Amino acid sequence: MSAFQKMTKGMARSGAALLCAAALVGCGGHSHAVAARDNSRSLIPPEPRPLPERASSVPEPVRPEEKSFGARYATPSQCEAAARALQATSRDSAWTALKSCVERTHFTLLGALLSDAWAEDLRVRPDAARIIARVVALRGGSVPGELSLLHEHKVPIFGLSDAIAQPDIYKGRYLLLRAQVADVRSDEDKPTVWLVEQSVGSVVREQPVGATTRRETVKVRSGALGGDVGTFGRANLGGQLVTRESEQTVSSLPRYDNLSDETGREALGRLTSADPFFAPGKDFVVLARFDGLRTTSSGEDEDEDAPKLPVLTIVSYHAPHPLVVY
Repeated sequence: MSAFQKMTKGMARSGAALLCAAALVGCGGHSHAVAARDNSRSLIPPEPRPLPERASSVPEPVRPEEKSFGARYATPSQCEAAARALQATSRDSAWTALKSCVERTHFTLLGALLSDAWAEDLRVRPDAARIIARVVALRGGSVPGELSLLHEHKVPIFGLSDAIAQPDIYKGRYLLLRAQVADVRSDEDKPTVWLVEQSVGSVVREQPVGATTRRETVKVRSGALGGDVGTFGRANLGGQLVTRESEQTVSSLPRYDNLSDETGREALGRLTSADPFFAPGKDFVVLARFDGLRTTSSGEDEDEDAPKLPVLTIVSYHAPHPLVVY
């Protein structure tokens, strides 16, 4: 074999070796490339998952159905404003909240209750009259003045004197009166109370304020006299003169106490069941339905001039506050 042939054969072997090496390198390089790609994928940060929502720091709104709604507010005005704000979402919820304000606060805001915001509720709600009666009692129970305010806003609640004067017109309507229970009797398993209507007046008195200043002065004068006293000859006279002076300074302020007095009007009230808290000798603001007039036992039904008493079905009653809101 010639030298040229030997060189050609050697080059062929070298080329085959190079191809094999390239193939091996290519195979190995492919496997490493895949691993590198896999590793590169593992280094990619995962997409951030949404974090769980944090609990809001703002407390959930109070459900107006809860009786504690009114207890969350310091003043009746704040409570009424919060209840009025609920009207935008639910008038039922707003009314329930307002009732809680009346029950859980010293609610005397009759003007706010009679505002346009609650006018529709006062007209259609069956328990509106009870709410009004409770507010009137919290304001001290001066019923005639409160009825005038109610009538300015066309609220159909009337006085006992109106019903007595025109019984046919006011029969079946609500009456509001301040009355004292005089007697309780049972009539066909339903108690009947004897009501004596009361009016509220005020009596002024002076109440001392601060310290009292008192000063007392005692003056003593003494002396002697001598001389001729006539037939008795000479004589000496002596003695003392004592005077006292006192001065007192007192600062006072006028105070007014509310006193109830009878108006002369009486009525018979019917209760659905006996109530030990509706006791004789106490004043109450009474909401009742007027059932008409009934002839007393001393007269005849046919006699138009026979004495008659108004008959009431008592709906609710409330103890009046000792202080009157004017």
